[in-house]
Amino acid sequence: MRRLGVTALGLRNGPHKVTVDRDLEVRADDGVALLADRYAPADVERAPVVLVRSPYGRRGPFGLMCGQAFASHGFQAVVQSVRGGFGSGGVFEALDEREDGLATIAWLKEQPWFGGTFAMHGPSYLGYVQWAVAAEAGPELKALSMQVTASTFRDAVNVGGTFALESALIWVDLTARMKNSLSGITTGIMSPRRARRAALSGRPLAELDRIATGEQQRFFQELLVNGPDTPFWDKRDFSPTVSRVGAPVNMTGGWYDIFLPWQLKDYAALRAAGHRPYLTIGPWFHADQRMMRGSVHESVEWFRAHLLDDPSGLREQPVRLLVTGADEWREFPDWPVPGMREQRWHLQPAGALSPGEPPESEPDAYRYDPEHPTPFLGGPTLLGETHPVTDQRRLERRRDVLVYTSPVLDEDLEIIGPVTADLHVRSNREHTDFVVRLCDVTPDGESLNLCEGMRRLVPGAPEPGEDGVRRVTVELWPAGHRFRRGHRVRVQVASGAYPRVARNPGTGAPIGTATEMLTADQEVLHTPDHPSAIVLPVIPLR
Repeated sequence: MRRLGVTALGLRNGPHKVTVDRDLEVRADDGVALLADRYAPADVERAPVVLVRSPYGRRGPFGLMCGQAFASHGFQAVVQSVRGGFGSGGVFEALDEREDGLATIAWLKEQPWFGGTFAMHGPSYLGYVQWAVAAEAGPELKALSMQVTASTFRDAVNVGGTFALESALIWVDLTARMKNSLSGITTGIMSPRRARRAALSGRPLAELDRIATGEQQRFFQELLVNGPDTPFWDKRDFSPTVSRVGAPVNMTGGWYDIFLPWQLKDYAALRAAGHRPYLTIGPWFHADQRMMRGSVHESVEWFRAHLLDDPSGLREQPVRLLVTGADEWREFPDWPVPGMREQRWHLQPAGALSPGEPPESEPDAYRYDPEHPTPFLGGPTLLGETHPVTDQRRLERRRDVLVYTSPVLDEDLEIIGPVTADLHVRSNREHTDFVVRLCDVTPDGESLNLCEGMRRLVPGAPEPGEDGVRRVTVELWPAGHRFRRGHRVRVQVASGAYPRVARNPGTGAPIGTATEMLTADQEVLHTPDHPSAIVLPVIPLR
């Protein structure tokens, strides 16, 4: 039945029969019992171990995907429920996983069936727990394979200084309701709907967790009062330890994943330390099942290479990317990819966009009203009903969105790499936001979003000039895309993306309790002295 379950999930069974030991107790340092299941190939003694630590349970689809599948390919798999859920004792402390992770590794090494080597695997939170212990796990740790995750969620929660409202609400609802192995099926559908309903209620942010989940959630309340520079994040940020991780790392990300920019910072830290991680980025969002299925097969090959000394399943180049628009997989020796050069495309008068310098011109203006915030139609998403790529024309008809569009391209234009915006703006509010989005406009007029970024402005950051103009850098999500001949390049500028990020009330009041909402009159300049632009990572055409 377990083999049939693996097949039903779209995964490949290996040749080994599998035995399972249920509810093994791992004692944490404070005496709390954490429960784990051990899957083992029946005909292999003391096989290498794949350790998976999960807040989403260890039975059902997770047990099949992370336990049965690996064991059928000749590995032992230990799938553990983290503190506070699915039988493990204690209270779930979100993102506080170092001590329990290290206690689990110490227990693992003492087991009679432990053969001396282990690896770790898993997406999202299951990847974060790998970073929490990887630098201290000891020489027995031989490989890590992680998907759609990062060593810190500090900046993903506070993207550009904003607050990632929708993802935070979805996640606290998801974890509050997951009580058994099948709950993930229903919560995966209902949590985004409950989060969206709460976000659209009009109530202050501090009340939205109760509206979504039925009661106040401590972690959500902590996020509201702890910005990215507060001590709250220090024990939950493992980015300083990434360069010390010696085990080979395999990373999988998605162009529309909420963690991609910070996953790539982890990649850069490993490269700077002299390591050669593998990186795969596909056309996926965070919970994309296509990515989940493919990552298990890729992890099996990664573990065979580093635990069984069989590298035959590894590709030659470490970086593999799906270029959207061209719908082609490409392989490269590194990220950013060789040959990439930055090219400034300037915002121009009358909604134009081109590489040429802008002329003297009047600024473009709009009014942002947080009582009626500019909506989010599509882009990086955690779960749910928002499609990653959505026609933006309905959004672009709004008066609080500026649109800049290039002429029709007479040849293909390909970009692969980081995307940034360099804006020169003026606002009547010191507290305000700017959102920049890059789109591909098809010959029939569809405006399809590729990537976006947000930046929250506060007094003095950045400091305005004598004319009141502030120069603002907005980091968009990285992209790998080909604009086809006959298409056009488009840039949107707005001041909201609700409910993906919380609206800026314009007052500087704490985001959780703010009730007064002030409109913001925004100007975007495009002159020789103030040349607003989007910076594209252009790749020479083959």
